[in-house]
Amino acid sequence: MDKKKLKKILFTRIALTPAVFGLALFLPAGTLRYWEAWVYIGILMILMAGVMVYFLKHDPEVLERRMKAKEKEQAQKAVVASVVIMFIAGFVLIGLDRRFGLSTVPIALVLAADGLVILGYAVFIAVLRANRFLSRTVEVETEQKIVTTGPYAVVRHPMYVGVLLMYLFTPLALGSFWALIPFAVTMVILPVRIVNEEKVLLRDLAGYGDYMKKTRFRLIPGIW
Repeated sequence: MDKKKLKKILFTRIALTPAVFGLALFLPAGTLRYWEAWVYIGILMILMAGVMVYFLKHDPEVLERRMKAKEKEQAQKAVVASVVIMFIAGFVLIGLDRRFGLSTVPIALVLAADGLVILGYAVFIAVLRANRFLSRTVEVETEQKIVTTGPYAVVRHPMYVGVLLMYLFTPLALGSFWALIPFAVTMVILPVRIVNEEKVLLRDLAGYGDYMKKTRFRLIPGIW
C-alpha cells in the first residue's frame, strides 16, 4: 500500500477513536462528567499515535498488516464474533454502571488499572517490534520466520499477554466492577483462539513444532 494512503487511513482511524469510545461510554452513561473515561480515552489516543508515528517511520508494513481484519480460518471467525459481542456489551455495561451508580471504584484502584492498561499496551508494542509479521488475523505469510527472542522467549503468544492486561483492567480503569464479567468472558474465549492459532502455525510455519518444545508455555509461565 502507498505510504501516503496508509497514513491517511491511520490518521482517520485515530481521529475517529474518541468518537467511537465517546459513544460507547458517554451515551449509556448519560453524562460527559466522567473523568475516568476522559483519562482512558486520552491514554489510548497517546499510545495509538505513538505507535503510528514510530512504525510509519521505521516499518510501515507492520501497520499495514495490523489493518487486516478478515479471518481465513472458520474457527477464528466465530471467536472474533464472540469477542466483539462481549466487548461491546462490556462497554455498554460500563456506561450504564456509571449512569446508575452501581459501582464505587476507589480513585487509587482506577489509576492503578490505568497503569496496567498502559503496561499491557507496552507489551503489545514490544511484541510488534520483535515480530514484524504480527497480524490481527491468524495466517502465515510466505516469507515469515519464527521469532524466538525477546518476549517470544518467555511465552509463545506474548501479544495476548498484553491483550489480557488491557482487557481485564479496562473496566476498573473506567470505574466499573460489574463490567468485569463480560470482559472476563472475553478472556475465557481467548484460549480457544490460541489453540486454533497453534494448529495453523504447526501446519504452515516451518520449525514451529521445535519452538513449542523449547518455549513450553503459551500465555502464562508455569501455568499454561
